[in-house]
Order: sequence, then C-alpha cells, then structure tokens
Amino acid sequence: MTKLSIFELNDRLKADTLWLGDWPLCRVLLMNDAQFPWVILVPRRAGIREIYELDAADQVQLLHESSALGRALMADFGGEKLNIGALGNLVPQLHVHHIVRHAADPAWPGPVWGRVPAQPYAAAAADARIAQLRARLTAAFPLSV
Repeated sequence: MTKLSIFELNDRLKADTLWLGDWPLCRVLLMNDAQFPWVILVPRRAGIREIYELDAADQVQLLHESSALGRALMADFGGEKLNIGALGNLVPQLHVHHIVRHAADPAWPGPVWGRVPAQPYAAAAADARIAQLRARLTAAFPLSV
C-alpha cells in the first residue's frame, strides 16, 4: 500500500524563520536572527530526514540550490566563511543551514547554536533583508513567492 504524503514544514521551522520563497526543490527560509546572515533550505519532500533519503535527482538539485545559495550569500555578505550544516537533532525534518560567518560575529569562531540568544529582526529590517535576498536569489533560480 502506498501512502500519499504532502510536504508540511516543521512547526519549529515555521516559528523560527521567515519565508523567502520556493525554489524548484526547496523552501527557502530566513532564520529570524538578525545577528547572522542565515538561510535554510528545506527540500519539499514529505518524511525526509536525511540527504541520502532523497532520490538521486533531488540530491543533485539540493546540491545545485545549496551552491547557488552559498554564492549569493557570500556575494552579498562577504564573510570569512560559509557554514553549511544539516544537523536535525532538534528538528528531524531535513533542512540545511547556510550561515555567513564573520570574525566579528558574536559566536566566532565557534558554532552559532547555543552561543548567544537569537535577536529577531525588527519589522522594517526583516522586510529589507527579505527584499534583498529575494532579488538576489531569484537571479539564481525562479523563486516562487
């Protein structure tokens, strides 16, 4: 028996992020923490916890989208390093963090998780950051918003 599953974004991701749009495979989310340029890709596939669970075509597409996102973030924010990670210890749904790191950021050189409390964007700053990222990311892939 085949179970039809529909993609639903994990509640914690909904609560902690701002929606930027959808690329061919992934939902593109801005982490609501103004301290870091931090975007998350979530493949829109139900029940997926790990990259290896994606079919081969989706694995390749995830790599393309991750690379395009990394190029865009580093072009806009020019960090010393781009941290990319798919931890999933607290949120089991597959999601891939892309965080531009600067030597002056509050968690440098350690990981961002658990170092400093999140500082949510003020409304105007969130709107500006979303507009900036949507413009840049639409150049890489059509971004459905």
